Amino acid sequence: MTHAIECRQLTKVWPGNPPVEAVRGIDLVIEQGLCFGVLGPNGAGKTTTIEICEGLLTATSGEALVLGKSWNVQASEIREQIGISLQESRLSEKLSVLETLTLFRSFYRNGLDPKEVIARVSLQEKMHASIKSLSGGQRQRVSVATALVGNPRLLFLDEPTTGLDPQSRRELWRIITDFREGGGTVLLTTHYMDEAERLCDRVAIFDRGRILAEDSPRKLIADLGVEHVVEFSVAYTKDHHDREQPAETFGSGLPGVISARMESGHRCLSVREPHVAIPALLGLISEQQLQLTSLTTRQASLEDVFVHYAGRSLNDSGQEGVSA
Repeated sequence: MTHAIECRQLTKVWPGNPPVEAVRGIDLVIEQGLCFGVLGPNGAGKTTTIEICEGLLTATSGEALVLGKSWNVQASEIREQIGISLQESRLSEKLSVLETLTLFRSFYRNGLDPKEVIARVSLQEKMHASIKSLSGGQRQRVSVATALVGNPRLLFLDEPTTGLDPQSRRELWRIITDFREGGGTVLLTTHYMDEAERLCDRVAIFDRGRILAEDSPRKLIADLGVEHVVEFSVAYTKDHHDREQPAETFGSGLPGVISARMESGHRCLSVREPHVAIPALLGLISEQQLQLTSLTTRQASLEDVFVHYAGRSLNDSGQEGVSA
């Protein structure tokens, strides 16, 4: 069976002084019928890679095949089989939802009934409402509907839930899941790790123009050997004698602790056995004459996978000359 996407030594260099290497020799194969997540911070190179696959950018070198076809020689055939919902879509605010979908349907030889697609994204009550009158979540559903109305085999979604309220996010999750369960392939870019864990069969973690890791979310998390993360913060007491370890290594030598780091202003311990590590941590805090001000535990996530491979959190862009 033809792959949905196949990238071979894909590169993109923007001219400048010095030149900016946005994508640095990426190899990526995405099977059909999956929801595949492309994860990473701003500046990781994920959007540039996807825009090459969408035919919006030309690679500096390498090749990107979409459904077994090349943009160089089969562009019109590819366009008939893909749907694209960009992070920011500008639709005519004067048109109604139905008029917008009817317009986009006219671009394809073999698309779907616009009213059927409106029902699929649960906007029947807004069918005749203008785009201008819609909420942010409703507009985003219309954007996804414009990508669905051509009856694509492959759906590109770039940060589809950014800025949406929880209910709107879950509504879009349902739409994505329904498309995949209907046999379609989804390529999803996101910086929400919970979204990727919920929706994606496989993910690739991007950073600085390269792929750091690729597998199923469950396998990537399991390979860390970490079951939980303990996040905590401490304050100095009056009797503190400056015996504290550096923040980034505090607690690293405790029983059951695999590693220690700072993340978003909190100290974090990756642990296998919280019931062993936490009492030891409390003992160390007392010994160092510090005061515990907060402590939470959570299961390990894709965020921890990224930190493991990149050495920093997703909130730290660390672009170093790399474009999105």
